[in-house]
Amino acid sequence: MIHRALDRIWVRFGLCIAVTVLVTIAILGASVMAFAELQYRDFHRALPPSVRMELDQLTDQDLDDSPRAVEIYGQYWTGDLLFGEKWSLVIGLVVCLPFGLAAGFWVSRIVTQPMASVAEAARLIAQGDLSVRAEAGRHSGEMAGMVRDFNHMTDSLEALERERRATAASISHELRTPLTVLRARLHAVCDGVIPPDEQEFRRLLDQVEHLGRLVDDLHTLSVGDAGRLSLHPADLDLGQLAAEALAQHASHIAEHGVESALALHREGVRVHADRDRMRQVLANLVENALRHAHAGGWLEIGVDTDAGDAVLTVSDAGTGLPRDVQDHLFQRFHRSDASRTRPSRGSGLGLSIVHMLVTRQGGTIAADRSARGGTRFSIRLPLAGGAPADADTA
Repeated sequence: MIHRALDRIWVRFGLCIAVTVLVTIAILGASVMAFAELQYRDFHRALPPSVRMELDQLTDQDLDDSPRAVEIYGQYWTGDLLFGEKWSLVIGLVVCLPFGLAAGFWVSRIVTQPMASVAEAARLIAQGDLSVRAEAGRHSGEMAGMVRDFNHMTDSLEALERERRATAASISHELRTPLTVLRARLHAVCDGVIPPDEQEFRRLLDQVEHLGRLVDDLHTLSVGDAGRLSLHPADLDLGQLAAEALAQHASHIAEHGVESALALHREGVRVHADRDRMRQVLANLVENALRHAHAGGWLEIGVDTDAGDAVLTVSDAGTGLPRDVQDHLFQRFHRSDASRTRPSRGSGLGLSIVHMLVTRQGGTIAADRSARGGTRFSIRLPLAGGAPADADTA
């Protein structure tokens, strides 16, 4: 309790000021006593030898009560005692003033050093230098916590700035590719190099749809980042939602020659979430599996519960996650080195959107190895109401 109280900046500052005042008073008192002692010694040396000997024979108590001592002081004291006391106070103040100023500046320097470091770092950050960090020195408690929080804020700003620059570069690249294809083929059509038939129009329409999907994905992420993502949560059955997702993508799955399955490890698993957004999550995960792991020929959506949470999994039998993807799985526009060498119709934003939609609804998403060696995405959401029934299905 005492240690926690001393970590408070106002407590430590108050203690430092109190100690400074007490030490100043002690020095002032000592200087007054020393000046009075010197003044008495001068008076004692100025006395006649006989009077000095008579005065030395008196004890300290006799000096206060003896009429003879009062007579000696009255006869031989030529200086003004009050005037001497005033001078002793003046000299004491003169002695204490430099000490008080030095102690005050020293205490202020110690207390404000982290603040000065934060102020200097803030000035450099305002000029665009996000690499600077404030220094806490030897401080602990609130001041060290303030510096730590400031540096954490700076780390977040630096990460956001890196992401902003990377996103801007990636967006320009993703937009430039379809626009270049459209411009080149349209010029070829206009010059008569390529016949304007239905097949060519279909190719041009594919590029336009790709641009449309990219713009829609960017809009979804920007709305989510701004905190204006519209969500309409309601109780829904995850098993039913997974079955609808497989039925909706059945033809697309069949085109890739992939075997799909629904694994309801537990029936009646209900969550409180937005149905349309969860459909978008499943659609993106299924499309991601078909795009990158269709060679495995297997896709499964599973529904289960674990530790009071609903667990929704999407598994495939592909090659698994490359090492360069594992640390940046949900980063925008990030693709593996292998995927960069082959054409892809994805925008590089699908998993980022999935992560954003899941976290906005109070859930978490992670990826690991599936039972068949591919990738398994696991989404955990809080159960709606009570626990589901204990009926297991094959």
